[in-house]
Amino acid sequence: MRAEIGEQPDALRRTIDALLPRTPDVGALARETRQVLFIARGSSDNAGVYGRYLVESHAGRLATLAAPSIATTYKRRLDLSGVLAVAISQSGKTEEIVETLDWAKGCGARTVAVTNGAGSPLAEAAEVALITEAGDEIAVPATKTYTTQLAALAVLGLGLGADVAADDLRRVPDEVARLIAAAEASPALPEIVEELAKVPGAVVSGRGIAFGTALELALKIKEACYLHAMGLSYADLLHGPIAVVDDQTPALLVAADSGPTLPGTIALARRVEGAGAKAFGVGGGDGLAQACTAALPGPALPEWTAPLGLIVPGQILVENLARRLGVDPDVPRGLNKVTQTD
Repeated sequence: MRAEIGEQPDALRRTIDALLPRTPDVGALARETRQVLFIARGSSDNAGVYGRYLVESHAGRLATLAAPSIATTYKRRLDLSGVLAVAISQSGKTEEIVETLDWAKGCGARTVAVTNGAGSPLAEAAEVALITEAGDEIAVPATKTYTTQLAALAVLGLGLGADVAADDLRRVPDEVARLIAAAEASPALPEIVEELAKVPGAVVSGRGIAFGTALELALKIKEACYLHAMGLSYADLLHGPIAVVDDQTPALLVAADSGPTLPGTIALARRVEGAGAKAFGVGGGDGLAQACTAALPGPALPEWTAPLGLIVPGQILVENLARRLGVDPDVPRGLNKVTQTD
């Protein structure tokens, strides 16, 4: 897992270089559709959350997450005319995702695949296949396949007319390389690891474009460290679950260094600290760091590309925490690289 975290700058650079020229292919489908339906499971589903917020906030199109069981279990036909169905799968071999994309096509949707599996069933099923260039990923927890999926979804957003600059995306690989070194050198890393090693779990929260990062970090803590981790929008957290935050349940708060959700994240950190619990930040600049017990640095990127770097300190934290707990993060119990669901 640690080696593959370190491979992300090169994987991102290859993926961005390969996929930016595909923006017109996405644009051709965009002209025939109105809204976007993301189809995924697991880490890929968390990538889809990023895609949803990006498409809605910057491309002005309604975007939703699919419930694959409607296709595979209920076998209910829907009118998907005017819909761009985007299926996301690291391997491209998860039968449920392939079947759901085929179902969407049969219901009238145009189709895109995001996968690291060139020539996979998912890539073959889609009209446009955005193939990521992560290379082989051996560790079960997704790292470089996840961040390259985010890069592919950023290209999708550009193809859908997002009001952002492609140059922001080209900056990502170098910033991720810098961030890996900065996170590992941060004195906050061992401090947060030791604090999390003492507790049974944590709440992980973010909002907006950073929400998918919070969900992904929570998933990584669960699958690689065997700790309970609840991923929530901070808006949902404030509606009741904040009651679980105490001296045995700290909060991990993720945010870009800028954007409209940053002030609310900082306010949440202050509330958590004021209640006598610990708040640990990931990103959010000096404002979040000052409001937290300890914080890992985030990427110096605009909000729309920040998630491509924001998860990286979280990956490093999880890998270190797993080792501290005596868990091999490369092969979590009960998990395989390709998960099949019905």
